[in-house]
Amino acid sequence: MLFRGKPGSRGEPCLSVGFEILATTISLLLTAMLAGCGGSSGGAGSGADSSLEQIAAVSLSPVAKLGEKIFKDRSLSASGKLACATCHNPDNAHAPANDLAVQMGGPDLMTPGFRAAPSLRYLDLTPAFSIAKDGKVTGGFDRDGRAQSLAVQAARPLLAPHEMANASAGDVVNRLKQTSYAKEFSQVFGSSALDNPDTALDRMTFALQQYQKEDPDFHPYDSKYDQFLAGKVKLSSAELRGLALFNNPNQGNCAACHTSKKGADGSAPLFTDFTFDNIGVPRNPDIPATADATYFDLGLCGPDRTDLTERTNLCGAFKVPSLRNVATRKVFFHNGRFKNLRDALGFYVRRDTNPEEWYPAAADGTVMKFNDLPDRYKANVNTTEMPYNRTRSLAPALSTPEIDDVIQFLGTLTDGYQ
Repeated sequence: MLFRGKPGSRGEPCLSVGFEILATTISLLLTAMLAGCGGSSGGAGSGADSSLEQIAAVSLSPVAKLGEKIFKDRSLSASGKLACATCHNPDNAHAPANDLAVQMGGPDLMTPGFRAAPSLRYLDLTPAFSIAKDGKVTGGFDRDGRAQSLAVQAARPLLAPHEMANASAGDVVNRLKQTSYAKEFSQVFGSSALDNPDTALDRMTFALQQYQKEDPDFHPYDSKYDQFLAGKVKLSSAELRGLALFNNPNQGNCAACHTSKKGADGSAPLFTDFTFDNIGVPRNPDIPATADATYFDLGLCGPDRTDLTERTNLCGAFKVPSLRNVATRKVFFHNGRFKNLRDALGFYVRRDTNPEEWYPAAADGTVMKFNDLPDRYKANVNTTEMPYNRTRSLAPALSTPEIDDVIQFLGTLTDGYQ
């Protein structure tokens, strides 16, 4: 979501990093410093750069290093061809590199999913799911916030029939026992670490969590916008105009949910406030499940999440994602309905001024707005805040040239700016 709108967990074992890792890191750091003083004068491939790369490589804890191996291991899937990194490609900001609305998994990679796979970037500071006294819903992992930690979130892909398709924790652990790093797993977690499947799976998902928390590739904060905030680069005129529109509460109003300013402690903005919103995204016929006219993905109140089914006012609301790396995405929204950023932005600002552009028409010509929700939940759609408070008689909140400028600004949120 780019504009403003409101609407059984596993334990985590604790492990400390050993002195051996610390000693190795210090040794490499000293090597790098010496190389920087007396070696090559710099540039790619210098001794200092090489040593610093080695430091980065060993700075992960033993648990996180295991997590990296698990994350990239296709042999842990029933097909032998699907890893976490398959759908969360490091080269595409840990999101899918294709433009499929949903990814394909299962034993033969022919089973479709139900939601667009999200990026795994910038999730390490996500708070646990909660509902405040005023009804504000915040935090949690997955698009419906049902997982309370990255470790809990990591378990489902290993077991889901449309993903890695292991039938049980025992199946996952049996595959793990066949890997080249099974011995390393036992060294890190103990000689009996693989004896109990449920406990072993907990340790696997904990390792995946630590990898995502510790590896800076998941949260590098090195976009052009980060460097702009640090005073190192300037934004172009179009990018500055786009930033102003992004922040303007009377136009884009994006920053109301996708915070763009530094925190009070000077922390970099995450471009999400971790809340949930229902913006009436059109139904996506590219998702096979939607062939059933009675099927609806209602986000917070099901079908994946089952503890809030009675909170009907939450039906249709999904988590506000971070907009970091949004320009690299191949599909947008929880159902992958749009395949380019321009259409996604166009939907936001012309959803109500030109609904015929986005929704199908009934036999009598009536536009079927919010067609991916049962009629009883359509009142949950945000129609009060900018830019959702427009009508057919009003101009869109952003013009085409202004959308161009916002797109230019969103491009500054891509990691790895040089």
